[in-house]
Amino acid sequence: MDQNERAARFRALHARPGAFVIPNPWDAGSARILAALGFEALATTSAGLAFSLGRRDGEGALTREEILANAAAIVAATPLPVSADLENGFGDAPEDCAATIRAAAATGLVGGSIEDASGDPARPIYDFAHAVERVAAAAEAARGLPFVLTARAENFLHGRPELDDTIRRLQAFSAAGAEVLYAPGLTRLEDIRTLCAALDKPVNVVMGLAGKPFTVAELAEAGVKRISLGGSLARAALGALARAGREILRDGHFGFAGQALSGAEAAAFMAPRG
Repeated sequence: MDQNERAARFRALHARPGAFVIPNPWDAGSARILAALGFEALATTSAGLAFSLGRRDGEGALTREEILANAAAIVAATPLPVSADLENGFGDAPEDCAATIRAAAATGLVGGSIEDASGDPARPIYDFAHAVERVAAAAEAARGLPFVLTARAENFLHGRPELDDTIRRLQAFSAAGAEVLYAPGLTRLEDIRTLCAALDKPVNVVMGLAGKPFTVAELAEAGVKRISLGGSLARAALGALARAGREILRDGHFGFAGQALSGAEAAAFMAPRG
């Protein structure tokens, strides 16, 4: 399946009724497992990649080259559409966002997100006009490419739980050309419902963070189209590893092996699927 076909499938997922889950593998192996389980699209996770490289997640922990090399490995691992966490576009200028979108599309990705978080602790969110200019440049770079641009408003992850400003930003990002809108960190279903009702494009929310774990059905009823998982699957895998290690050191037991995949099961998941 070529990139254009993957992009068409990805757009179709956003157009059909209901909500779909787009899980976040952190490498080619986890991508193959999720594809074999039946998910229809995948998204990368900068947090999961950072942890796999022995780094803390955070602005500047990963370079654009590292992010895109990881994305390319995930794209190559399955025939599914893959969207990438492209952080803030790896630069403050609108031109940086445009360059990142072009480079992402060149890896075979059919989507990616640009956020309005600056990485500057003193001013963690870009000013409104500058944030819109950055999304507009990314959208212009994506025009004509098999690429679905997601724009993220990061207020709720940076100590600014301002729903009205978040909606205002996402509305402007939509007008600037974003195809999917995303406000990570919302923890109340009523806020999610209000946000979805105010927007004219498909909305992504993330599950696996703190707060009530809403169901797919509840989120779909609230108007959500796409549900991502961020770094939560990677953290779940790391949690299993940490629990196994503690069991061995503390108790001298190896009961963790009862929950592990067998060698044959793991090998079966790793078989390429075309």
